[in-house]
Amino acid sequence: MAEFGYARVSTGDQSVDLQVRALVEAGVPATGIVTETASGTDPTRPGLRGLLGRLGEGDRLTVWRFDRVFRSTRHMLELTDDLATRGVEFRSLRESIDTSTSMGRFFFTVVAAMSQMEADLIRERTSAGLAAAKASGKQLGRPSAITPAQAAMVRRLLAEGSTQRAAAAATGVSRAAAGRLARGEITTLNDAIDDDPDLLT
Repeated sequence: MAEFGYARVSTGDQSVDLQVRALVEAGVPATGIVTETASGTDPTRPGLRGLLGRLGEGDRLTVWRFDRVFRSTRHMLELTDDLATRGVEFRSLRESIDTSTSMGRFFFTVVAAMSQMEADLIRERTSAGLAAAKASGKQLGRPSAITPAQAAMVRRLLAEGSTQRAAAAATGVSRAAAGRLARGEITTLNDAIDDDPDLLT
């Protein structure tokens, strides 16, 4: 059996040293460890792709933690199923899971199912919360930093023939914000002006 390890960090100012040290202490030879700097959501990751291509029957892939190698629960299930089909074992040090043992395979299945359930629950709660907020009339998203008075002034200047650039400069809002106001895209400010028409006079 050949031991291989994979260590990943997301940005260049992070270090893989902790992960590599843990892998070596777990029995993975330093020459068998592939390190990579890439986002966890990056589907390309040439280092990981190359390592997976080298693995054969009887080998074992070890990672420091699940999220170093898996992009999602679905990716986790697909990749470990592929490894199992090829006769490759998988081990995660932080989660204490080793698919070379019957107990490890059992716990891996449980952890994967729990992870999927948690993701589904979060998605359901988020959807329910957004629906409730929308039904109650709450404005979703970050509140606007532009005051209703500024918005009304921009609209008034534009109505008088000013350019968006000039209206932005006169009111202290950005050129992009003036454009959004001109198109009526900031609904909270539209509502505020509608509620107080005197702002436009």
